[in-house]
Amino acid sequence: MNTRKHFLIINSSPLLGLWVFIFMCSMSCSNRVVDKNENTREGLPDQESWNVTITLTDHGTIRSIVRSGHLEKYDDKQFILLDQRVNSDFFDEDENHTTNLKSVLAEVEEGNDFMRAMGNVIVVSDSGVTLYTDTLVWDSKEELIYTEDNVMLTTEKGDTLYGIGFESDIAMENWRILKPSGVTAIKENEQ
Repeated sequence: MNTRKHFLIINSSPLLGLWVFIFMCSMSCSNRVVDKNENTREGLPDQESWNVTITLTDHGTIRSIVRSGHLEKYDDKQFILLDQRVNSDFFDEDENHTTNLKSVLAEVEEGNDFMRAMGNVIVVSDSGVTLYTDTLVWDSKEELIYTEDNVMLTTEKGDTLYGIGFESDIAMENWRILKPSGVTAIKENEQ
């Protein structure tokens, strides 16, 4: 019943209908200039997901399982950005777990199978070696991890080593610090 009264009030005034018509016409005839970029998606991801798990394989063999709180995928660039709590497990060619990597964010280049981890990168191998750095690249084709940044490495024996630059296999069994630095308390006759 309320609706009918409302309908009758609107239709009872012919001037009100005229004002509504004039108002609608003036709104549709504005001189608004449309920005060419207003309706484009340039710079925006093609896909976006939360709490994701990505499985990276090599000819059907699982090489890495990457988890993140947020993912942005850019199809044209074949690029994935993971920007929340990146946690990656790596596996050898027999799918045995070898290493875990944590970082603030990571970029995955789909075309060449590179993953670049950035921000508080910590890599812990199952053998007991731990690496701390700011950035780290995983090249899945070459099966290498490397960085040109400062590194701190603790060995399975508890030694702590420092340097600039690092490269290793993903299991961190064969590693080297490119420019090592540090101080030791070992005397020559103790070697």
